[in-house]
Amino acid sequence: MYDVVQIVGSLLILSAFVGSLLGRIDASGYRYLVVNAVGSAILTVTAIISREWGFIMLEGVWAVVSVYTIVRKARGGGRPGEPQPQGA
Repeated sequence: MYDVVQIVGSLLILSAFVGSLLGRIDASGYRYLVVNAVGSAILTVTAIISREWGFIMLEGVWAVVSVYTIVRKARGGGRPGEPQPQGA
């Protein structure tokens, strides 16, 4: 079962990545970000369980950055470095 959970997390991240490369998913859109956040969170949990420190750092940062970007986007912010809309 543990392996199945890891495969699901990996497939989520990879499906978003491939979808983005094929032009089917916008890499700055909610769908891409949410799929990445969920997939990386799943892999972070499995890495914590097995105490794989490098993997915890990689997937943990990936999850945090994805969630941060979702929150920023929901609040009306663009990508980091983009000018904020007037009146924001």
